[in-house]
Amino acid sequence: MRLVVMGTAAFTVPSLELLARGPHRVLAVYTQPPRPAGRGHKERRTAVHESALRLGLEVLTPGSLRGVEAQEIFRSHAADLAVVGAYGLLLPRPVLEAPRLGCINLHASLLPRWRGAAPIQRAIMAGDEESGVSIFQMEEGLDTGPVYAMEPVPIGPQTTAGDLHDRLAATAAAMLPGVLEGLEAGTLRAVPQPEQGVIYAHKIRKEEARLDLARDAVELDRQIRAFSPTPGSWCEARGERLLLLEAEPVDGSGEPGTVLERPLTVACGRGALRVTRVQRAGRRPMSAEELQRGFALPPGTRLG
Repeated sequence: MRLVVMGTAAFTVPSLELLARGPHRVLAVYTQPPRPAGRGHKERRTAVHESALRLGLEVLTPGSLRGVEAQEIFRSHAADLAVVGAYGLLLPRPVLEAPRLGCINLHASLLPRWRGAAPIQRAIMAGDEESGVSIFQMEEGLDTGPVYAMEPVPIGPQTTAGDLHDRLAATAAAMLPGVLEGLEAGTLRAVPQPEQGVIYAHKIRKEEARLDLARDAVELDRQIRAFSPTPGSWCEARGERLLLLEAEPVDGSGEPGTVLERPLTVACGRGALRVTRVQRAGRRPMSAEELQRGFALPPGTRLG
């Protein structure tokens, strides 16, 4: 088949690389435009953009697909199918209807649970025991289309968003050949999503990264794992921001935010967190033991 691939985040890269190896033909890759990033504010290409360049594929970076010109360019590919994953731009009806078989989406949840922008993080924060990948036919609604295939992926007690992202991305790529074969043969049928169980995975807000140590240690552990590696969960320690990268809930009690013991165990509203990996502002990640050799946080210290 003649394919267009549309994606921005690294989640779509394994699928793009698989499709580029054949047997189908990738006509073009759509991704969001380069944007300033980092301390130097240099323009940075998306993960999908970089991958497409390495593969020698044509890359298009429209800021929107709502204009007539952008829609005409998209239509000119004469694609059989568009494969979309973590693209970040809404597809208007003329784009959805342009390919012969429409557009399918690779979504990192078991729909209809966790429709929306941040399904990986929200699943971990909610304490879900599994996530998964859904491949569905796109409609104008947000992740509302009928589903062609689903594959569950377990979430363990130490699973971070980074871990789950990579496993889901690999799962999506592994599912694609069978879905494309069924679509090409006309033998695959989509199943409408149930009306019950719909939950939206709202975009992560910057202020959510700050840890409220008055909360339950179990909930804080989920937050830390959900925001690892990015944006990272943080609290204040001796007047500076301290990222908590890895921790586990343990027994303990005290005024929330109080360091109870070394290497770094912190009282929470209920229970305590034993922090194992941290990062000071402008420094590299390190173990809690290494942190305390040069940045003492003795028992009784209050973190805010």
